[in-house]
Amino acid sequence: MTASVPLPLSGVLVADFGRVLAAPYATMLLADLGADVVKVEHPQAGDDTRAWGPPYAHGEATYFLSVNRNKRSVTLDLRDADDRRRAGELARRADVLFENFRPGTLDRYGLGYEGVRARNPGIVYCSITGFGSGPGAALPGYDLLIQAVGGLMSVTGPAPGEPVKTGVALVDVLTGLHAAVGVLAALRHRDATGEGQRIEVDLLSTLLSSLVNQSAGYTLAGRVPGILGNRHPSIAPYEVFRAKDQPLVIAVGNDRQFAALCRGVGAPELAADPRFAGNADRVGHVDELADVLGELLAARTADEWFEHLTPLGVPCGPVNDLGQAFALAERLGLSPRVPVDGGDGYGDALDLVANPIKLSGTPPRYDRRPPRLGEHTGEITDWLDS
Repeated sequence: MTASVPLPLSGVLVADFGRVLAAPYATMLLADLGADVVKVEHPQAGDDTRAWGPPYAHGEATYFLSVNRNKRSVTLDLRDADDRRRAGELARRADVLFENFRPGTLDRYGLGYEGVRARNPGIVYCSITGFGSGPGAALPGYDLLIQAVGGLMSVTGPAPGEPVKTGVALVDVLTGLHAAVGVLAALRHRDATGEGQRIEVDLLSTLLSSLVNQSAGYTLAGRVPGILGNRHPSIAPYEVFRAKDQPLVIAVGNDRQFAALCRGVGAPELAADPRFAGNADRVGHVDELADVLGELLAARTADEWFEHLTPLGVPCGPVNDLGQAFALAERLGLSPRVPVDGGDGYGDALDLVANPIKLSGTPPRYDRRPPRLGEHTGEITDWLDS
């Protein structure tokens, strides 16, 4: 890409009143694609995640740094008349507004959807909540809480009765992705009609949709799933086994792959065994299958199995830690890390995680490090006051 080629969202101004993870993740994705994202923060402490550490890098919480690159930070106290006026002017000029306050909060400052739309009819206004704007409006929307009440923990854990959360705030991330898709769709509609609209995305609905086959099993067949550990409810073998040195995942998705696995572990006769011949047979005899494969897989290390079975077309691999996962991505040429200029106060470039979207003509940008609290207040307030 050359400097003369505009990014897909160049010229789109995003007023980002979001905090913590779901909204900031969505706005960072838009910023990576060229949007001018102005992050509005409270003057005293800013985004909550600025204090969510350790770990820290360059004196900043890595949590905050992970979702706030390519943005400018302005501090505005909405209880102050001048700052409230500036916030309203930012909303009037913006193409998109993100917020994740409790429903009704921004209405008190004239920054709710109806108030903003009256001055900016083309606004694409995205509200992210925990449980929607109806009877659940007052409920706090924390990811762990949603994982619990939304059913994710009921299918996640080592055994029945031992629910476990995921190792990252997955519902927040999924909600941010859905919010970004909604905004892009609304911008497309505005381009065609000139009309803005409101987008509402809530964490609970996002989780129920993201549970895909588990949710459909309930809505279509009335089946309430439970915890299966590392097994899959509908596919086998699709779980974690113990290799000679460490855990190994086998993720067989069809009979052809199962036959290749049987040949690879030196037991081709298993593919013809009536208990294991078809996927439904294997699911019905999953414990017996696991016992047989477990003994065979214990003979080699996880890396040895990975190198031996992968060329045969068997999906498998060791359970990596994050360092090993990044090393794998680098070996595969995926370039998972990007240096972003540290600038004043940071020193060396910040080593951030790359945007996973790869565009051949207009790839994501990485030209602005995550901002210090209020770093751009002067330039933005001067612009809003002009």
